[in-house]
Amino acid sequence: MQIQTPDWVKNAVFYQIFPDRFAISKQSRKRLLRDVRWEDWDAMPTLQGYKGGDLWGIMEQLDYIQDLGIDAIYFTPIFQSASNHRYHTHDYYQVDPMLGGNAAFKELLDAAHERNIKVVLDGVFNHSSRGFFFFHDVLENGPHSPWVNWFKIEGWPLAPYTGELPANYVGWADNRALPVFNHDNPDVREYIMEIAEYWLKFGIDGWRLDVPFEIKTPGFWQEFRDRVKAINPEAYIVGEVWGDSREWLDGTQFDGVMNYLFAGPTIAFTAGDRVVLEQVQSRDYQPYPPLFAAEYATKIQEVLQLYPWEIQLTQLNLLASHDTARLMTIAGGDQASIELATLLLLTFPGAPSIYYGDEVGLPGGIDPDSRRGFPLEANWDREIYQTHRQLIALRHAYPALRTGEYQVIWAQGALYVFARTLGKEELIIAVNVGTAPAQANVDVASLQTQPDKILYGEAEFSWHNTEETKQLSLNLPPRSGCILGLGD
Repeated sequence: MQIQTPDWVKNAVFYQIFPDRFAISKQSRKRLLRDVRWEDWDAMPTLQGYKGGDLWGIMEQLDYIQDLGIDAIYFTPIFQSASNHRYHTHDYYQVDPMLGGNAAFKELLDAAHERNIKVVLDGVFNHSSRGFFFFHDVLENGPHSPWVNWFKIEGWPLAPYTGELPANYVGWADNRALPVFNHDNPDVREYIMEIAEYWLKFGIDGWRLDVPFEIKTPGFWQEFRDRVKAINPEAYIVGEVWGDSREWLDGTQFDGVMNYLFAGPTIAFTAGDRVVLEQVQSRDYQPYPPLFAAEYATKIQEVLQLYPWEIQLTQLNLLASHDTARLMTIAGGDQASIELATLLLLTFPGAPSIYYGDEVGLPGGIDPDSRRGFPLEANWDREIYQTHRQLIALRHAYPALRTGEYQVIWAQGALYVFARTLGKEELIIAVNVGTAPAQANVDVASLQTQPDKILYGEAEFSWHNTEETKQLSLNLPPRSGCILGLGD
């Protein structure tokens, strides 16, 4: 079977936005809630507090997003919900009125598309919430409700709010707030398919799927893909799967997954023993123990060999998300770790995803601290911001950094060197994670050209050629990286 994935994703740089925390609209007249005391924007986030970010606020920041070089936005859930993160869906057909409702989303979607920025929504289709109308009907009417078979009811009465009695229904991760759908019920299956179709017709460019591995009904995701692609063959389907995802990346289900298998080793290599262990033990992507270059090369080769190349190019690569601590905090505040990891992210096959605020050095521990309000410009780390802008611009300028072959050419000690090649376009990327300068004489006989210009970073280099060999002598300062390409 020939695997087909969306071409635009292969060339995109994503920006993940948690809508309650990115921007509050300056046009208060548009807000449903005007006289409300939001949680202080700069205070430590709480599990239940709202900070008041909305879709109009995001629209007002599209210049910033576009200037950064972003061409796709992935929103965590925006549908009506009684939680600040909105993974507890009340109504799959209504954008949360606190965010501006469907009208604000349509306005934002059109404004993004005018700038050639794609929009991907988060679909929480494994479970709903206690406030979901169909489940609420079951709470009101018990076994008489017409919606009983939409959920996994185990007995009566249901106890949705007290831990003193058995829940008598299945909640995701034993959470009573999240009743799990009965996906074996054809009506449930059809309902979810129609939600996916509705928002694609509304104009979105794809779906990020929350915990899709929990849905085990045979053929469910195959049908989901068929129906999504029937409306928009270029729609992106990306699953939240943290580990080996070959089960879902066979070309009949998802186009990619959130690539934590890239994130873990990359942080372990660049941050090393700076990693703050208590900030990563809550999740299984394990950016520790520290890796040397040879170990990192092995991990990366394993990741690249897991899936077909067409799938590799539409993986959603990341260093942090709303489900992890932020890279700044994981790395103990070390700026070089962030810049080196970002260099590896922006030069890796697949679509890089930047979690809002990471590009300006926003810190944050594990949830809910990783969901802070986007900082005022006065509080940005300008060097990290410029690193992101420069690397994103280079990725857009050089197709080899997006879809070119990835070839490791040196991996010893603290020095990792690889090439990205696409036709006659060849670039060399080198990273020294050590605290001392790194030197190497790298055999690059496989390259057709001799990259002779530093496109990014600092390094000393020279070429030494004989009839038998082509050798690059490289000297890289401590805790630094570079990109070499052909001069004009």
